[in-house]
Parts: sequence; structure tokens; C-alpha cells
Amino acid sequence: MSQVRTYEEVIYGWFDHFHQNPEVSWKEIETTKKIAAILDELQVSYKLFSDVTGLVAEIGQGEEVIAVRADIDALWQEVDGVMRANHSCGHDANISMVLGALIQLKDLPLKKRIRFIFQPAEETGGGAIEMVKHGVIDDVSYLFGVHLRPIEELPLGKVTPAIHHGAALFLNGTIHGVDAHGARPHQGKNAIDTIFAIGQMLKNIYLNPFEVYSAKLTKVVADGGSTNIIPGNASFSLDVRAQKNSVLDELQKRIEEGFKSINLMYGTEIQWEWIDKTPGAEVSEEAAHIAKASIIEALGIEHLEKPISTTGSDDFHYYTVLRPKLKAAMIGIGADLTPGLHHPKMTFNKEALITGAKVLTTTLRNAAKG
Repeated sequence: MSQVRTYEEVIYGWFDHFHQNPEVSWKEIETTKKIAAILDELQVSYKLFSDVTGLVAEIGQGEEVIAVRADIDALWQEVDGVMRANHSCGHDANISMVLGALIQLKDLPLKKRIRFIFQPAEETGGGAIEMVKHGVIDDVSYLFGVHLRPIEELPLGKVTPAIHHGAALFLNGTIHGVDAHGARPHQGKNAIDTIFAIGQMLKNIYLNPFEVYSAKLTKVVADGGSTNIIPGNASFSLDVRAQKNSVLDELQKRIEEGFKSINLMYGTEIQWEWIDKTPGAEVSEEAAHIAKASIIEALGIEHLEKPISTTGSDDFHYYTVLRPKLKAAMIGIGADLTPGLHHPKMTFNKEALITGAKVLTTTLRNAAKG
């Protein structure tokens, strides 16, 4: 760090390293080591876990604990024709902004402790749950998160004190029918017919039109091995989303009822497994108020944006689901991010890293006041 001249260059340097060295969920081994090395250099104590990646650092004194979470994993996706780990969701930015706040806060006289949670496996789900199991928020009163937002939600320079993420649910399924010759379809049970029925069933789910929700097929594999063989077997995946947890529960119920009806109609057997569920945001008014006041203090009221709702999801909200007394809010940072989160060529204005670190510093300092 002594070779870097400015605070901004330190943060940009960290971001460049994490961006160039992405690791997927539960395999963030080198990422964890790098964060630990940075904390060693900053002379900040931390705790590693024996069974999972990630780590937790802490500064300050006192009984009450304020916490901030940075997710550290990358996606596995195709980039320029090659499947590889890729930080297209901005977790490399989240790490850098949280570390940037740590630099500014570590030598201040704090009346409360501030805990920095570097969490694995947000993308595949389970990371937040594992951190709760490891007790990292048992004594936490306020928890803050941070995330860059797409340009259609927030432009560069605008910051929101609260992101109201939607709830999401994912499913893998299989269809078991009977193969048949293309000339004798009556002798088989066509898995593709069942797939089309599932697609239509999803479109025929009607809930309250004032609610935000969607359910769609995201993967279908059906191959009889030849163009003249009707496939009896297939596999598929669903992506199901809603802005409210109660609406997502109703969607799940309707989909399972639909599968049972389709089984009877086509004589096939649909088997399914719900593989991951990410709850919708439960935002604390108190936490959002602290973040709002801190945005105004750090940047000026002209940079404040109202809380935003997004159909995206984040396992950050498992913390409040599993610990209902926890007061939490995720801060959204405008970054002129295009074309969008999870796009393999996602890019953004790196000035947002400095903005995010500044807002986090002020938010955590204010939350940790006596």
C-alpha cells in the first residue's frame, strides 16, 4: 500500500485485483486469502472459518455491534465463447467499497464495534444462511449492505438508502415419458408436449394484477438422439420471482398444482426439486433512515435518491428472515452500469467505488455513534 499515492488508487487497485481473479461460490479461496492479506497490512484483526470460505473482521469497542456485508463470489458464465468465472454482478466492487470504508474507520475512536462480513456464495444462495449458522450476526443490531445498480435504476452520482429486492425461487425438473418413432407418435409419451404444457401453464397463472411476479422456463433439454425419435424424457428449469414473499409462496403452490394436472393430462411423470429460494427484502426503517442521513451528509442532498424496488434478488435478506430483530438495509450506488447486472460484458464508471466507500464510511460511523 505504501507504493500507492492516494486513497482512490488503493481502492481502484483492490478492485482491479478482484476483478481479474474471480472465483465462484464456495471456491473463493484466493479471494479470501487476498482480503486476509489486506487486513494483515491494515493491522485489523479477523476470523477465518474452518469449513467455508469468507472471513469476518472487526474494529472498535463496546457491546453493541454494527455490521456491513460484502459478497465475494463471482458468476460462472460464458464470456467471449469461453465458460469461466466472471464478476458481472459487481461483487468485486462491493468488496472494494467495504474495504474502503474500513480504511477510513479503523483508527477512529468508536463507541461500538463495527464488523465487516466478507460473505461467500451469494450467487448460488446459501452464503448468508451459512454466516448466520456461524453466529456472525448473533450480537448485531444494525446490518448494512451495498450494491451497484444498473443505469435504468440509478445513474452515476445518485445513491439510495434502501433496495427493495424481490423474492426468487428456482426449480430443476425432469419429465419421464416414453420414446417413440416419429411415424408412430401414438406409441409414445412425448416429453416435448409436456414441456409446452408447462410453458402454457406458467402463462395461465393469474394473480392480483397489482402485484409484481413472473414464472418462466429458463432451461429445456429434450433429445431423442435422432430427428425421427420422439423423446420421452426431458429436463427443465424454472425461474420464479415476486416482489413479495407471500406472492412467491402462492406462485409455488400454483406451479405444483399445475404439474400434477399436466401429469394426469399427458400420462408422463414430472419430478421436481426447488433448489434455491431467496427471500424478498425486509427493510428496516431505522437502518434506512441512518443511511439516508449519511448519504446527505457525505454527498449532499442532490445525490439522494428515494428507495428503489427491483425484481432482482439477493441473499442478503436471509439475515433478516432468520434474525427478525435485526435492523437492515442495503444501500444502492449509481454507477452508470451497463448493459446490466449479470451481463458478461457488464461495465460501470469506477468513480462509483469512491462514492460507495464514502457513503458506507459515513453510514457505519453514524450507526456506531454513542
